[in-house]
Amino acid sequence: MVSSESKVIRHKSNLSWNSIKTEPYKNKPSNWAEIKRKVLVGKEADNSSIHLRYFEIDKGGFSSLEFHKHEHIVICVKGKGRVKIDNKVYKIKPFDIVYVAPNSIHQFLNPYKDTFGFFCIVQSKRDKPKIIKTKEGKGFSCDISKNDH
Repeated sequence: MVSSESKVIRHKSNLSWNSIKTEPYKNKPSNWAEIKRKVLVGKEADNSSIHLRYFEIDKGGFSSLEFHKHEHIVICVKGKGRVKIDNKVYKIKPFDIVYVAPNSIHQFLNPYKDTFGFFCIVQSKRDKPKIIKTKEGKGFSCDISKNDH
């Protein structure tokens, strides 16, 4: 389904937009920390077939370690971070693009001092992620400093 109304979402400054509020990363606390999101396209009233979200991860933060049937595209625009995809860890910086294929185990992390920000594009109709828990409970078990690609 396509959105019935075209619009322009004005950028204010420092990756914030008029009328877009910061939201919690997910509804329930789980195996994630120091991450927030802004839904730019794809709110409940939107009929768009794609959703565009902006995420920021503060120092020491990370997203859930998870997998799902849908794909998504991530574009780093602020700071730098790391992404774990299956058994590899990649350092990413502004304008690097990450394609997360269906059923790939993945997680975004920020071991750096500056905020890590990225856009994430997904289909509006998608399955719920399956969360992976580790012994530590945080969801991330590999030493991110030793196996960058």
